[in-house]
Order: sequence, then C-alpha cells, then structure tokens
Amino acid sequence: MSKVVERFLKYVKYHTTSDENSNTFPSTEGQLIFARELAKELKELGLSEVEVDENGYVTALLPANTDKKIPTIGFIAHMDTSPDMCGKDVKPQIIENYDGNDIVLNKEKGIILSTSEFPELKNYIGKTLITTDGTTLLGADDKAGIAEIITAIEYLINHPEIEHGNVKIAFTPDEEIGRGVDKFNVKKFACDFAYTVDGGELGTIEYENFNAASAKIKIHGRNVHPGTAKGKMKNSILIGIELQNMLPELERPEHTEGYQGFYHLNNFQGTVEETSMYYIIRDFDKQAFSDKKEYIKSIVEALNKKYGEGTVELELKDQYYNMREVIEKHMHIVETAMEAMRSLGIEPKVVPIRGGTDGARLSFMGLPTPNLFTGGHNFHGKYEFIPIHAMEKAVEVIVKIVELYGKKG
Repeated sequence: MSKVVERFLKYVKYHTTSDENSNTFPSTEGQLIFARELAKELKELGLSEVEVDENGYVTALLPANTDKKIPTIGFIAHMDTSPDMCGKDVKPQIIENYDGNDIVLNKEKGIILSTSEFPELKNYIGKTLITTDGTTLLGADDKAGIAEIITAIEYLINHPEIEHGNVKIAFTPDEEIGRGVDKFNVKKFACDFAYTVDGGELGTIEYENFNAASAKIKIHGRNVHPGTAKGKMKNSILIGIELQNMLPELERPEHTEGYQGFYHLNNFQGTVEETSMYYIIRDFDKQAFSDKKEYIKSIVEALNKKYGEGTVELELKDQYYNMREVIEKHMHIVETAMEAMRSLGIEPKVVPIRGGTDGARLSFMGLPTPNLFTGGHNFHGKYEFIPIHAMEKAVEVIVKIVELYGKKG
C-alpha cells in the first residue's frame, strides 16, 4: 500500500465534522484532536516550526535546501468534514481492479454507487477505488489533500537532490462551515503564494469561484382565528411563497451549470405569524452578482409596499468574492501547476469552482491561492469515492511544482 493511501485511511478514522451552530473555534473538539496528531506526525518527519496554535491551525516549514532565491510556497488543506453527512465511524472500502459495473456500497441497506447516476465511474475501469460503506461520507474532502501534501513533503525530505526554497504547509479547521481562514495569520505564514489541495477529479485546477452572498429574510405575519380571518390575517408562509415565486425559476441550482449563477433557497421555516427564509446568492460575474442582490432587495421593497412596511426584513451579507481578479495578476502560479501536470502526463483541466474555497478568501487577504485536485468525486455524501492513482498523481504534482520553482530560482 502506498504511503498516501496508508495516511488517508488513517486520517478518515478521525471524526472531524464541523458544526455551524458552535461558537467555539474550531467548532468541534475532534478537529483539535486530529490537529495534534498531525503536528506529532510532522515533527516525526523532521519539519521545522511545527505548531498547533490557539485556533487549531497546524503549520510547519520544510526549510530551503539551497541558497538560490526561490519563492516560498504554501500548501493548504482543511481538517474538517462536511456536516451535510455523518463523518463518524467512517469505514472505507477498497475496490480493486474496478470492473465498470455498479458498486454495492451497502447490501443490507440497498445502497448502490451506480454507473447510470455516476457515469464518471466508467473512467476508472481497471483502477483501484476507495469508497464509503454507504452509511457515512468518506472524508476525501479534504483528508485526501492532507495525505497528499504530507506524502509530497516526505518525498522532498527523502530526495534532497531536488532543490527547493522554503515550503510551508497549513491545515485549517472549519472550512466546510465558511470559517476556515477567519483567524488565519497570512503575515505569519509568510508565503509568496500558495495552493489549496482541495479540488476534485484528476487534473483539475481552479482559480475562479463564485462571488457569494447570503440573504436572511424574516417575514412578520398576523395570526387570527381562521373563522374570523377575513381582512385581518396576514399569513407569513404565503408571503414567503410569493417571494420565492418572484425569483427567476431558471436561476435555481438545479437549472444551472458552468458559469451560471443562482439563487438557492436553503432553508424555509414558517408559521402564520412568522417565517424565516435563508438564501445563498452566487455568480461568477461581479456585475451579475450585484444585479442579483439588487433584485432580491427590489422584491422585498415590493412586498413591503403591498403588505405594509416592516412585513419583510432582509439581512444581506457578502461572503466571499471571485479570486480570479487576484490570481490573474499572478498567473505564473497557475501556469507552473499546469506545466507540472503536463510533465507528468496529466492534461490540466481549468474549471470554475461552483462554490467557495479557503483559497478565495486567502487571495483577498494577500496570499494568491488557486486550488489543485485531490482526485475525489461526490464529496459530502455516501456516494463519495476517490481513485488511488489520482491521489498518487496529486502527490507527484505537488513535488513537481516545488521542483519547477527550484529550477526557476
């Protein structure tokens, strides 16, 4: 079994699900336990400046082995797993020499990873896959990234003939609940640029993501006995439904792909007296993003005009922005990653992130940080899987990026 697989199978056994309802940082104790174990492993490898700080961030340094002037590169992954699906008691299954047929994840529960629903499976005939047992997520997002980074660093330690500058690594908590870099000290990390290793299938590199906002809506109704409600009742549930129906139907997640943005109603709870709605608003284009926010404001204004001022309250907050505007000023980071992939026989696939990433926020904090593949598929659920050869290739790409910058120094 290769080192990266061995590490990954060990890491997924740690319960590190984050909790958006927690007020602590990290949000769960399991992340701190995992952080301390990672720090112990990094010290055993001989890395310098290994630390778990008061916020649970794990950082370490592989010192330069040459006097040449080479940029300091960072590699970053996150320790938590998504609260969308159970991440406790993960029992990975290894499917050797995959035959191209449906994979029975859990016979007892009738859970099947089917080629009709997940046709990308056909790309891995003859390969070895790691899947779930159908009862939890797998945790490749992003424990695969952690395993790949540490294995690459170990390779560099064992091959001092590869000249390199300072290489920094960081493992962050709470990325899945949007807090991953809330307390990250970019100045202390002291890198010229970095890569998150938190992407999807083999060969993907991402340097643009959604602009993102959240919209919290409260609707105040008036409850009166339905027998005497005429002219008096104001049903907040129905006003909420009216609001939703005023948004463009084709701009929902289920109707969009690629560079198309959307409004997503993520939560709806209501009674006649009061209804709460929670939306996320996404678009790659800055003007279209602004237009979407203005449109939801106009709907709220129209409903307040119709039902009375203060009926609908809107709290609109920007969450993060498209990192492309930062990365485009430092395209050598992307170009070097693509060069590394091609030199290893991997065809780079530049794709937009239809979501967020720690790298987006870090880029606007002064650390340009595109995203590299881990090799995984179907994150956040029981159908998650990762091909072993993709993990091994991710390790090679990290090593090659460091090597290429060493040669350019």
